Amino acid sequence: MNPTLGLAIFLAVLLTVKGFLKPSFSPTSYEALGQAQRQKERMAAKKLTKQNMDFGFRLLKKLVSNNPGRNILLSPLSISTAFSMLCLGARDSTLDEIKKGFNFRNMPEKDLHEGFHYIIRKLNQETQDIKMSIGNTLFIDQKLQPQSKFLEDAENFYSAETIPTNFQNLENTQKQINDFISHKTHGKINNLIKNIDPGTVMLLTNYIFFRGKWRHEFDPNRTKEEDFFLKKNSSVKVPMMFQSGMYQVGYDDKLSCTILKIPYWKNITAIFILPDEGKLKDLEEDLQVDIFSRWKTLLSRRVVDVSVPRLYITGTFDLKKTLSYMGVTKIFEEHGDLTKISPSRSLKVSKAVHKAELKMDERGTEGADPEVSSEHGAKSPVGEWRDADIT
Repeated sequence: MNPTLGLAIFLAVLLTVKGFLKPSFSPTSYEALGQAQRQKERMAAKKLTKQNMDFGFRLLKKLVSNNPGRNILLSPLSISTAFSMLCLGARDSTLDEIKKGFNFRNMPEKDLHEGFHYIIRKLNQETQDIKMSIGNTLFIDQKLQPQSKFLEDAENFYSAETIPTNFQNLENTQKQINDFISHKTHGKINNLIKNIDPGTVMLLTNYIFFRGKWRHEFDPNRTKEEDFFLKKNSSVKVPMMFQSGMYQVGYDDKLSCTILKIPYWKNITAIFILPDEGKLKDLEEDLQVDIFSRWKTLLSRRVVDVSVPRLYITGTFDLKKTLSYMGVTKIFEEHGDLTKISPSRSLKVSKAVHKAELKMDERGTEGADPEVSSEHGAKSPVGEWRDADIT
């Protein structure tokens, strides 16, 4: 039996969202699809966004539990996209575990991949005030010789670029891939890969980049140091941005928290959640997939004074152990079945690393993604999503 070869996953993320902006991809290529097919993809994507949010909340709770006192910054969409693409190469119980762990189980495989196809095409866009891109890349050693069907589906559904790579020279390969990710994320994610395991023959990367300007920018002259309250009655000094204006704001009696919406340009909105003193843990534990829909009913527009921290945070997680806790194990083991990638090779995922970065200042947001993030402080931005439904 052939020795098991390594397949690594590295995720470089900036922003994931629920909901979609209007189409920005090529009208010619999009109109080439039949209306029935476009509607089918749209409905699959709509279902996926809800299921991905459920996965994101479950993953957040697991990471919070395993990393007490640590800020959590992650992008569930980036993680889900990468593992959904691996579904193209998995069989039997290995495939079933991925679909169960990522909440894909009740979706036919074709709908799953068509849904991600729609999402990826929708998210790639650029205007003067908003830039967003999502991409997938397969770095493949020539000795792997993967199935052409796997490569074709990865390209057609996930726009995955395939780059021939010499994994015999790990130092050069590491630099090649890090330079690639740095370029794709406009220099925001550097040195993502610290090492590559010997025996690796394929490395999958997913990156998401977001840069957005606030619709109403904060005045830098009003930014000043204020107390940011942590747990256990301690605080730190942070630069706090101030703004007065008309915003949508509300209060959730059930979760004891205040909800604030701050709009970017177009129809992207940041949601800030401020739990009452001592209620952060309760908020984290009670996050549900329908929470944002319920919060929408609690919001009203009124003039408020807003203060949010100017911040720069990063998060790096080895997802192998965390996903194993969530029931995804076989893909990381020798007896996992990834034979739809290469039937003549025994493959396993040897590493799954997720790195996210966020910079938020007076002008807007740039950097790693907080689709679901939780800061262990009194002020806690826990999500960003777009208001618009899929159209």
